[in-house]
Amino acid sequence: MKKFRHADAPDVETAIALLREEGAAAIAGGTDLLTEMKAGIRAPELLVNLKPLEFRGVREEGDAVVIGALTTLSELETHSLIRGRFPLLAQAASQAATPQLRNVGTVGGNLLQRVRCWYYRHPHVKCWLKGGEECYAEEGLNHRHAIFGTSPCIAVHPSDLAPALIALDAEVRVVGPEVDGWLPLEEIYRLPDEQNRERTVLGPGDLITEVRVPYREGSRGVFLKAVERATWSFALVSVAARLDFEGDRVKEARVVLGGVAGKPWRVRDAEALLRDQALTEELTERAAEAAVAGARPREHNAYKIPLTQALVKRALRELMAALR
Repeated sequence: MKKFRHADAPDVETAIALLREEGAAAIAGGTDLLTEMKAGIRAPELLVNLKPLEFRGVREEGDAVVIGALTTLSELETHSLIRGRFPLLAQAASQAATPQLRNVGTVGGNLLQRVRCWYYRHPHVKCWLKGGEECYAEEGLNHRHAIFGTSPCIAVHPSDLAPALIALDAEVRVVGPEVDGWLPLEEIYRLPDEQNRERTVLGPGDLITEVRVPYREGSRGVFLKAVERATWSFALVSVAARLDFEGDRVKEARVVLGGVAGKPWRVRDAEALLRDQALTEELTERAAEAAVAGARPREHNAYKIPLTQALVKRALRELMAALR
């Protein structure tokens, strides 16, 4: 690990100013950044410590819950308000990492963590995402990679919280020189392309400070995740499903996939099928088929198509059973 400077950010203005310095990087829990630094993947010259900022905790605010970006995953999964009103978010937080990592990892860090592709994470491989000429996963080891989206990089977005929060129509408050204000969480993510290899719309001095999750009457949700081994790991496929019911009919639907694309992948065709319908076994089958429409598997990851269908069906069946 190369030498670096360390500076505390006592307020947002100072944090933004420090992060705009060349070679600066933000650190809070450090569960992702420090791993990259130890492996020689990143070598920031300045670490800006965000922990002195007061963006931590969960509070009610009007018809919503506001979550500080420095709130830990452990705090999120165990908070009574989250468990009671947004169980799918508590489920996602509880599966996001090991207990040790959840004790220090933050909501903001989880939303903005970098990809886990083994080519990107190899210190001696200069893949496309690190400024190279090609994505080695396209013709290489790609069994954990994307089946949706068009991009020169096929690494998947690793966050479990992001699909859950997007399913809940969450907004994030961003403070910074390039992006400033509240915007839907879904809109901060992008697929990298030749003109811009970044995976979010945020600039180097932009900070997520809070997440706002609105209350919805008659809403039910579930988060499911398939992993490669019994112990904790990143999702091969995950599903965050939220249905708003009016009687026995679906008034509004959100189905968001993780582990299948370079950003959290919302399947609007499945949502459209569910909307204004009574939830039945036949409808869950059709929605699951719609959820994989347009999938483009690589040589080693075609298994993600039936796995995605199975998880979507299971999620909808759980929500259907909860109505009885």
